[in-house]
Amino acid sequence: MKYSLANAALLALSLSEPATAFWRMRCPSRTGLARIDPLVDSGTAADHSHAIHGGKKIGFVTTTDDLLDSECSSCAVTADKSAYWHPVLTFQHANGSFEAVRQVGGILVYYLLHGENIQAFPKGFQMLSGDTRLRNFSLPVPDPPIAEWRGDAAEQWALRQKALGFNCLNYGRDAEASLYRHFMPDKDYTDANCADGVRFELMFPSCWNGEDLDTPDHKSHVAFPSFVMDGTCPEGFEKRVPSLFFETIYATQDYVGVDGQFVISNGDPTGYGFHGDFISGWEPSLLQEAVDTCTSLSGELSDCPVFQPYMQSDDDCVACNLDLPSELEDDDCAGPADALCGNVPVQYGPAYAQPLHQGSDAPAPTYTTPENTKSIVPSLSYAAGTHVVTDNYGAEMTAFNGQIQAAQVEATPVASSSEVHSPVVSATEAYVTPAPEVQVADVEDDDDANIVATTTYTSGGAVYIEEIEEVTIYTTVPAETPAGYRRRHIDYHRHNHGRNI
Repeated sequence: MKYSLANAALLALSLSEPATAFWRMRCPSRTGLARIDPLVDSGTAADHSHAIHGGKKIGFVTTTDDLLDSECSSCAVTADKSAYWHPVLTFQHANGSFEAVRQVGGILVYYLLHGENIQAFPKGFQMLSGDTRLRNFSLPVPDPPIAEWRGDAAEQWALRQKALGFNCLNYGRDAEASLYRHFMPDKDYTDANCADGVRFELMFPSCWNGEDLDTPDHKSHVAFPSFVMDGTCPEGFEKRVPSLFFETIYATQDYVGVDGQFVISNGDPTGYGFHGDFISGWEPSLLQEAVDTCTSLSGELSDCPVFQPYMQSDDDCVACNLDLPSELEDDDCAGPADALCGNVPVQYGPAYAQPLHQGSDAPAPTYTTPENTKSIVPSLSYAAGTHVVTDNYGAEMTAFNGQIQAAQVEATPVASSSEVHSPVVSATEAYVTPAPEVQVADVEDDDDANIVATTTYTSGGAVYIEEIEEVTIYTTVPAETPAGYRRRHIDYHRHNHGRNI
């Protein structure tokens, strides 16, 4: 098979290291699983459940001061009392009951230090990423190479959709790159391919207008850089804040051979409506010190001296739990239960999902399919005919020796749309293939290189030229790796960055 690869090589004009420092904030346990969302549903029970991590003092109304007053944090650094939350993955059994899928290791929140003059989140800063009502990917699939991200594909609504990733984990194969696919693979695919679960990934905007701590939609004060993870900030959003990246692993392998389907707790069986929220619980001066001094490329918290006085054990993280509001005492968000927590209906799309009702007075669950709306039934025999399936395995966003890269499988894209609320669905059927082994030649300073785009920027007193080169690589299928080899990686900063688990 022949693939096309765009190598965005960072060529330094000095001896400075162009790779970007970062750290992984480990939050090994949830503080709670509850219908709490102080951003979108402030003052009342949320319309769907979330896995919540970080500072203990999160409730229907939550401020940075509340979080800073938390007695504990479920994250490895006690000084990080931020609130991180996202809808949880559930499994719907053939009898119609739902249960939360086992979450492996809590959440990892990557703090990626892209750009220059990065400013710590100011006190009171909050934002969200994703769109809970989205049920389709409204761009050509798969993602084109980064060099071709122009026009509609470079608009903010498009970058928001590309900020979602669902990584099929199989530690016996080469790992998929971060943000590789923008939809949740269906159960047939996960059973056959994802032996070690599915990693949910979510990138947050890192370009800020420098003024607003929040906006009514919790998005308009921030924007994505041109490559989602990195790149150029749009006009009016030149201030850079740390780039947040959520990574959560779900043990979908627990359900191999079990009849049913995976559904996110907001009623989304497609993955397009996955989202996440953040309220900063850092003292800005401490976070700024970490941004300025934590320059290790390992990503390990232990390599940052700023965090050393605040490190705690995993047992202490697990012991930190939120105080559940009395209004939620009768909720069963873990299940098994007859309905999703909050009586949330399952809506397949591809149309934009109907808004959910808040609280426990929501109507009885229904299944909204492209054809009609069906009442809850004990059998899922209709799922194969109504399940929205698309083939949009997105561009790889990985790294080789510190170089940003994007890969595209040669395929005929479906029609695209510039309207975020007018999504287009592919009619192609999902297929199961082994993960390819990708062989990539070293990127060298080559006069014959096919450079398709060039940008220049400065960082840390050094000037960098970013050249996007079109090259050809070849793959061999299937990929083989030694038995027992396992890795979990984000692969954006340098080749094979990751760790054994």
